Amino acid sequence: MKHQAFYVYILTNKWNSVLYVGVTNNLVRRVWEHKNKFVDSFTSRYKLDKLVYFEVFEDSYNAISREKQLKGGSRKQKVELIKKDNPEYKDLYDQITQ
Repeated sequence: MKHQAFYVYILTNKWNSVLYVGVTNNLVRRVWEHKNKFVDSFTSRYKLDKLVYFEVFEDSYNAISREKQLKGGSRKQKVELIKKDNPEYKDLYDQITQ
């Protein structure tokens, strides 16, 4: 049986001025959708297409719980989380597609 992973991720724009927290079971596909403005949504309106942070979970329950925790936290907490692993706010998309 194939192991299913779930991801909590944070996107921003080229100015790093807006943050978006999401959850998915296919990070590559979902970020591609954001980058290509596949759906008219908050992320397309604010040009959020740069993946700056993600976490991997083994089940959807824990991933959704973490997403809610991050969404409920302050911007400062999200920025600190990003800067801990990605201080230069590099787009991690290429890293996950290799």
